[in-house]
Amino acid sequence: MPEGDTVYAAAARLRAGLAGRVLESSDFRIPSLATADLSGREVLAVRSVGKHLLIDVAESGPGVGDTLSIHSHLKMEGAWHVHPRGQRWRRPAYQARAVLRTADHEAVGFDLGVLELLADPDAALAYLGPDLLADDFDREEAIRRLGSDPDATIGAALLDQRLIAGIGNVFRSEICFLRRVLPTRPVGEVDLGPVVDLSRRLLWANRMRSARTTTGNTSPNARMWVYGRHGRLCRRCATPVKRGELESPGGERSVYWCPRCQV
Repeated sequence: MPEGDTVYAAAARLRAGLAGRVLESSDFRIPSLATADLSGREVLAVRSVGKHLLIDVAESGPGVGDTLSIHSHLKMEGAWHVHPRGQRWRRPAYQARAVLRTADHEAVGFDLGVLELLADPDAALAYLGPDLLADDFDREEAIRRLGSDPDATIGAALLDQRLIAGIGNVFRSEICFLRRVLPTRPVGEVDLGPVVDLSRRLLWANRMRSARTTTGNTSPNARMWVYGRHGRLCRRCATPVKRGELESPGGERSVYWCPRCQV
């Protein structure tokens, strides 16, 4: 499930294969970009902003405009793969939404939930809260935004990308467990400083891992404290882990908690 750490790692892989190179061809397989052609443009940078991924390309002649960014969001099933040209794709071609080729590398975006060209990506994403993986992460602003609605549940607030960017459903449950707070507890009753610090620490620790873990154990059945462990015993107190639906940005989402460890 792509969260901020997953997108950060995807950006790093794309950066290694594309940054500083000229696109020999671009193939966007969605109707809105069917005629877009970025060939001849240099890839200036690849960066993540929360759960959003931006590939910045340079100005080059007439066509789609000046310097712009390829903006994508992985949603639930999306992925970017980058590999030497000529290597077999690891997913079926019908899932491809974008294909970018340089002289020696190929990047393919599969099942991207959002794909568009933006002339001013920073303005388009200005609504996002502080990015947990940004070098200039603003801790105090993140705390201020999270606390802006004291009646909201902490579980819903953590998923609201306008407040803090990068947390998804997995980290939401794990953060609440590690802070020993129920996801349904009102924000106004939660000490937000430690929540923000833990959130940044967890995403930072996982940003380049092949297997996400919040326990520190990378064994397949030992990576999470509560997420995905409904009915199994809490690793701390041996109480069965609960699962429920919590109203969150975008609709109800599953959340996991220990009814004994969290209050």
